[in-house]
Amino acid sequence: MDDDTDTAVLTTWDYVAIVIYFIIVVGAAVYALFTTNRGTVSGYFLAGRFMTWLPVGASIFGSNIGSEHFVGLAGDAAAGGLTPGAFELNALGLLQLMGFLFIPVYIASGVCTLPEFMMKRFGGRRIRVYLACMSIFVYIVARISVDLYSGALFIQQALGWNQYLSIVLILVFVGIFTLTGGLAAVMYTDTVQVFIMLIGGFILMILSFIEIGGFQSLKVKYFQAISNETLNTPNYTCGYPNPNAFQMLRDPHPFNSDFPWVGFVIGQTMTSITYFCAEQVMVQRTLSAKSLSHAQGGCIFAGYIKILPLFMIVIPGMIARVLYADTVACASAETCLAACGNPKGCTNTAFPSLVLGVMPSGLRGMMLAVMLAAIVSSLTSFFNSISTLFTVDIWLYFRQKFAGKEPSVRELMIVGRVIVVVMVGLSICWIPAIELLQGGDGLNRYFTRIAGRITPSVCAVYLLAILWPRANEMGTFWGLIAGAFTGFTRLILDFIWPAPVCWEEDNRPYILKMHYFYFNMILFAVVFTVDIVVSLLTEPPPPERLIRTTFWTRFSKAKRSDEQEFEDDDDSGDGKDDVQTMEMKVPTEQGTEKAEKGQLYRALSWFCGYEADSEDNQRKARQQEKRIREITTSIEQDPRAKTFIYVNMAILLGVSVFLYTFFSTDWI
Repeated sequence: MDDDTDTAVLTTWDYVAIVIYFIIVVGAAVYALFTTNRGTVSGYFLAGRFMTWLPVGASIFGSNIGSEHFVGLAGDAAAGGLTPGAFELNALGLLQLMGFLFIPVYIASGVCTLPEFMMKRFGGRRIRVYLACMSIFVYIVARISVDLYSGALFIQQALGWNQYLSIVLILVFVGIFTLTGGLAAVMYTDTVQVFIMLIGGFILMILSFIEIGGFQSLKVKYFQAISNETLNTPNYTCGYPNPNAFQMLRDPHPFNSDFPWVGFVIGQTMTSITYFCAEQVMVQRTLSAKSLSHAQGGCIFAGYIKILPLFMIVIPGMIARVLYADTVACASAETCLAACGNPKGCTNTAFPSLVLGVMPSGLRGMMLAVMLAAIVSSLTSFFNSISTLFTVDIWLYFRQKFAGKEPSVRELMIVGRVIVVVMVGLSICWIPAIELLQGGDGLNRYFTRIAGRITPSVCAVYLLAILWPRANEMGTFWGLIAGAFTGFTRLILDFIWPAPVCWEEDNRPYILKMHYFYFNMILFAVVFTVDIVVSLLTEPPPPERLIRTTFWTRFSKAKRSDEQEFEDDDDSGDGKDDVQTMEMKVPTEQGTEKAEKGQLYRALSWFCGYEADSEDNQRKARQQEKRIREITTSIEQDPRAKTFIYVNMAILLGVSVFLYTFFSTDWI
């Protein structure tokens, strides 16, 4: 097929499809504005804790599958074969681990954020603030900036727009949902956008297979997908397909293998456990569920649809190499710079090229809408989680420490929005570093490698916190410090010696040539060991700290002193705010602040979600929130629902093992 996709421009029907997408998504957001409580902390940050399994599962999937998945997974598949699908299959089991092991403890503890859980488990504030800051850092360098970069890359390829103009337009659209509707608006729009993504992805997959002639034809043509430049250059090794392209898990050698299966199964799993089980953006969706069964049902639903990216994104990415070999498989800095403007390589153009070249008029616009859906769903999730972490875990602490008083709910709502704007600016500033750091590994490998410098240490401390009652605050803190030192040292070395592309000489120190999967294992072992040793050498945690904060004590009915405020009646008149459980009382406006406000002011307050029109309504909202809290912190389950959930968990684990085996042997 002709490699020239420039003729595949958007038509009127494409723009009609994009407009329909905007109407549907904005309609879902408006519905959330009118039907949800956004005037309380729980209402804004946790959607009132009354979501069912469908929006929970859809939002988990939508938060996970961003534009970096469409661009990054397809690009990696074009370069190296089926290995990117291993990351997706890994999620099938880890989502069930989240539902079975982690979520019951989080719900029983009654927390709003994961750093807040660690404070309830260990006491003190330093671990809580450290984890919140670390999470925000990861979102900037490995989540938001990558999403913006990949989304802008797709729009640039599809519409020819400037990269940073594309980023600004994306942010304006995303900001409407995040800054006004809170988590409820994010989850409702995620649900709509996930189905748009699935429909568009299925259509592209079918058309791609038709174009290539089926999977068996792909197995032959993929190894023939070599650019003309490579064929015309004698003794040139770059640009040739990986001979193990159709083997998902490969040689376990730590230095010579491009995807060692031992390192992946152990080392990458440590990173993925953090992502799915101990990261705010994922767990926050399940904390919004109306019950444990609905939270676990959301994990199951997300697990089933996580099977699809292997067939909707990864394999089509390999097809794109066949159809557009001269561009996607360019093999020198000069030809890649001419083809896509990036001298490091053009594999990231695989998915945009496929959409523009395979999809007919009208459907191209729908696929652009799919990409917009992926961008918006993941970015709104990240922004909402950053807003939650900073407001609940950082701003409250410093406000209490240095101002000596509790902030009003209105202040918290405003701070939560302002920090989103600040984080967006920092993410944009980081984008130029992405092209440098991804080197020859591609966008998806950049994402997982950067996360691997940090997240294994978080995995270690959360596993010990939930499964080992003897773990204490001292051991956890110094474990995190050891992990930060080890991980950031490696991250700095990656800046100094970035991974080379094929046609560049690898001058990195030998230790840096070790596959990052194995570094994940080393980092996890360091933190795990330090945490255990220091905990054993210091005092055990007080028994009260273990109440409903470990897997073994999740059903405990004992009282905790830090939950006393929540137990008090709203009308007790003690005037205290329960900051730790986030049931903060809205202060009443005094004096001239009770005066009638202008219509514009009241409309703006309602739009932003922090209008409180009377003391009576404030009291009713707090009482309703308290009743919801009493329901949603229970982890009791109907026996039939529990059986259904566990059967589906077992099915998903079996499917994961089967697909790993099937795509890692010679059967195919």
